[in-house]
Amino acid sequence: MVHRDAAPGASGRSGVGWYLLAIFTLALVVRLVHVWQLRSAPFFGLMMGDAQSYHAWGLEILSGDWLGSEVFYQAPLYPYFLGVVYGLFGSDPFAVRLVQSVLGAASCVLLAIATERFLSRNAGMVAGVMLAVYPPAIFFDGLVQKATLGLFLLCVVLALLGRLVARPAPVRDWIWPGVALGALLLTREHALVFVVAVLGWLAVSAGRRADRLVRAGALGIGLALAVLPVGARNALVGGEFVLTTAQFGPNFYIGNNPAADGTYRPLVFGRGDPRFERQDATQVAERELGTRLTPAEVSRYWTRRALEYIRSEPVDWLRLTGRKVVLAFNAAEVADTEDQLSHADWSFPLRTTGYLWHFGVLAPLAAAGFWLTWSRRRQLLLLYLMVGAYAASVVVFAVMARYRYPLVPLLIPFAAAAVVEVRRMAGAGWDRRAATAAVAAAVMLVFCNWPVLSMDVMRAVTALNVGTELQAQGRLDDAAGQYRQVLALTPDDALAHSNLGTALAALGRPAEAIGHYERAIALEPGDADSHSNLGNALVALERTAEAIASYRRALAMDPSSAEAHAALGMTLQAQGSLDDAVTHLRRSLALGPPTAVALNVLGVVLASQERLDEAAVEFRRALAIEPDFRDAHANLAMMAQLQGRPQQAIAHYRELARLDPGSPVVHNELGLLLAENGDLDLAVDHLRRAVTLDPAFAFAHANLGTALQMQGDLEQAVVHLQEALRLDPGADGLEARIEAVLAAIGGR
Repeated sequence: MVHRDAAPGASGRSGVGWYLLAIFTLALVVRLVHVWQLRSAPFFGLMMGDAQSYHAWGLEILSGDWLGSEVFYQAPLYPYFLGVVYGLFGSDPFAVRLVQSVLGAASCVLLAIATERFLSRNAGMVAGVMLAVYPPAIFFDGLVQKATLGLFLLCVVLALLGRLVARPAPVRDWIWPGVALGALLLTREHALVFVVAVLGWLAVSAGRRADRLVRAGALGIGLALAVLPVGARNALVGGEFVLTTAQFGPNFYIGNNPAADGTYRPLVFGRGDPRFERQDATQVAERELGTRLTPAEVSRYWTRRALEYIRSEPVDWLRLTGRKVVLAFNAAEVADTEDQLSHADWSFPLRTTGYLWHFGVLAPLAAAGFWLTWSRRRQLLLLYLMVGAYAASVVVFAVMARYRYPLVPLLIPFAAAAVVEVRRMAGAGWDRRAATAAVAAAVMLVFCNWPVLSMDVMRAVTALNVGTELQAQGRLDDAAGQYRQVLALTPDDALAHSNLGTALAALGRPAEAIGHYERAIALEPGDADSHSNLGNALVALERTAEAIASYRRALAMDPSSAEAHAALGMTLQAQGSLDDAVTHLRRSLALGPPTAVALNVLGVVLASQERLDEAAVEFRRALAIEPDFRDAHANLAMMAQLQGRPQQAIAHYRELARLDPGSPVVHNELGLLLAENGDLDLAVDHLRRAVTLDPAFAFAHANLGTALQMQGDLEQAVVHLQEALRLDPGADGLEARIEAVLAAIGGR
């Protein structure tokens, strides 16, 4: 058994404050050095994946939108934490990383306290140091990610429960672990398993049944104090009483479906960003069921689909579950947005600690600790239950590094116990129990470190997400470089091929883009976005028939794609298939937020069908979205001319002249209209500007000559009419007009 150097909680903090301060200082220094060195990394200033979503949400909260308008889809506590940090220190994410460094150091202290209460002071010291230098802890504390807050709250829970387990306490003290568990639940939804574990422990612990029920009731009161306000808020703004969030079903399906591989794979290929996840979950469910759904109904839809898979394919599901067990205990940290290895390239603390201290060492040490502490299993039963419950919850869903991370503070106390016991046995001698623990550790060492994931794949995750964010910022060459880096590591990455194609197309290289789109489609035939983007590249090369076929394939896979409907509609309009064009453009506008471009093209189609009033409505809708949209102004000007509204046409041409003062065509059209409506002085000004901007603009010279003739400046009129004839010798009527003006000059 592990020997205690002090009874649980017996020492208070007297005489041991130094080691807690030392742990805090060590952890904080390591994290600050890590964050400081990361400043030079190309990805440091980028917000990717969940970080981008949380950052935007935190800014909304900072701006005063504390309540929101929908049922929570993501756990809400971390964005509110960000809102507070931004309010105190400004909205620079660097401040978040510094605050999280302090929070991470505090977690190390709390874990040391918890381990001391459950095991011994020496074990507590070792546990605090272990977490202080644990590479994933350093890594997560440097991200704009909820993992740090979740770990801190879990360590609070462990410290509070450790005190209650170690010595009798008033019933009211059981409220505080409930509050902490509730806060943890609002940070990480499947922390609900910890509540189940604690209640299960209370059910079998010693003491009178009535006392245990009262403690459970106090725990429940604390839990309710934390989560019921969120349920009430969801009911108020979303119309449904959802206790925390409405993403259980999609997450459960992601981990349990025929295409699952044990890691995170989005519901729709290539759309793993949190901005799309909720939208896709809802759209797919509503399309399948043919009706509008509430958030809770969407969650139930995905839950049913996952359960149907489990019932219909039990052997395949067991195989998948076995793989998830392997991944859950493997040394590899499964990345979903940013990977630890890419950060370690820039961070000395992360790089050096990562060589020897990782999950592939922690889990075997913890296995030895489990065996060595087995004689005290009644006292440690709560920790056993929490480890088992959370490990099961990881396996039930998909395995990712940040999902597995809460296992770390649950395993470290046992790993610390093993270290303390090995140190004791080094002097006292080994026994049979120690040998058995060593065998258990050796078996786990092999199991946990068996290679199952490529580290190149992990690095590619970060490079792909960096590329996506750079592309969103318009840094297309840099983005293309990141995608090429991904393909150098993982040549068969369909999303990298598709994204590189999009970057190349935006750089004006559609022929190169097509090759990457076709490769992406070969690797992922069901990717509607790649088919649609291929269509865009084909349009740029004037391969219209092929483009239309590609758009139709995209829509066969995803009929709800507003972008594909819009692109197909615009291509059909250019081809002259006007009725089909209207159908797809209207469908696009019904499916997604209307775009000015789609509305403008719809207006053009309607105008070509002589539906002028309808066309004008669409052009105005385009301007309502994008007030400076030149094409819509030009089209409304033409509509006004056709409908006999010259002043409206003049107003739109004036706006065009403001938006594009260097356009000779705009000045010519505006000058012509002004001249026709009696404003000759202003007309001459614009026409002079047109010929100044383009001296070879024959039509503008002719119009200027006419306007000057109407003003009575016949000499200058002849100059510009003659220049127009010189530039365009075949212009009808110019010679006769020149002769007439010359005759008028001669008759003076």
